[in-house]
Amino acid sequence: MVRLLTSLIGEPATSISTLLYYSGLLPHNVVLLRMVRHELLDQENHLFHFLITLMSSSNPSHQ
Repeated sequence: MVRLLTSLIGEPATSISTLLYYSGLLPHNVVLLRMVRHELLDQENHLFHFLITLMSSSNPSHQ
């Protein structure tokens, strides 16, 4: 949880774009992909994975 909050405070644009990208709410293109931080998806970042799952389950086009 601390890691997610740290990334949201320190790099809000990249954290939010990463959440949106992996939940399917951000279009997949090269320009936006540069803002995505794949290292935020490691196994220990449970809250980040939970938020992605929650957001993607509410996305009707992702089901």
